[in-house]
Amino acid sequence: MTESYGQRFGERLRVENAPAMVTRVLRNTDIAVTEIRCDKPPMEMTGAFQREDAFVITLHLRDRPKHEYWEDGRRALVCDFRAGDICLHDLKRDPSALLDKPYHTLFFYLPRVALDTIADEANVPRIRDLSYKPGAAVNDATISSLGSLLQPALSFPDQANRLFVDHVLLAVGVHIAQTYGGMRPVPRLVRGGLATWQERRAKEMIAANLDGVPVKELAQECRLSSAHFSRTFRRSVGMAPHNWLIEQRIVLSKKKLRDDRLSLSDVAAECGFSDQSHFTRMFNRIVGVSPGAWRRTLKE
Repeated sequence: MTESYGQRFGERLRVENAPAMVTRVLRNTDIAVTEIRCDKPPMEMTGAFQREDAFVITLHLRDRPKHEYWEDGRRALVCDFRAGDICLHDLKRDPSALLDKPYHTLFFYLPRVALDTIADEANVPRIRDLSYKPGAAVNDATISSLGSLLQPALSFPDQANRLFVDHVLLAVGVHIAQTYGGMRPVPRLVRGGLATWQERRAKEMIAANLDGVPVKELAQECRLSSAHFSRTFRRSVGMAPHNWLIEQRIVLSKKKLRDDRLSLSDVAAECGFSDQSHFTRMFNRIVGVSPGAWRRTLKE
């Protein structure tokens, strides 16, 4: 299944190596991402895609000035893309482009049935269409960030955490549905959770003490018993206090990993992990790849 998506996009974008990741976290449908990189453009048009009720969202990872784009055989737009920009394409409209400049792009495949399922599970009306200008560059920080999370998994598929990939690809689908499809899920009131000031104070204490804060101290600060605090924190935040602490350590570790002067053991110590092994295990579980692999992608 994964190879078919990579082959499909690779053939149309004139490259042989096109790593892909696929999720079927939604019933009876796929959401996929394929990475396409070409440093020596073939100076020809992209191959034709099969017309189908699906969308492709392209995330450009390098600048592409004067990008020429066609729909249904008609030239639609010439646009300058900067690294981090996205563009939306409807596969029913036969999108194509001129491959005349080096390109490095992530292609998110999002079929109509996936959007329908996302709306059904949110208990809201289905989306009629996506709102966008054909061929236009869009600065979408959310898709750019989600794409950067998937790059290590595409580079090191053997180390990829499948659950993590599933969640990121689903997040892409939900974001597209909400931002470009106008989907507005009904907000759910969290009952039995922490008061706003309690949640804020607990998070402040945890973030300021990444070596760990006893639940008893957090509970006392929030004027609750330890058991009641743990239960209400989970309801408000969606995870136990310790798991939220681990996530904050990972956030800090990503900042530290950008400093090549720090070894992995240094990063582990500065972020509150017991040792490098513990750091590597937790980082791989949450991010989907090892800290070393994640650091290497920063240099690509």
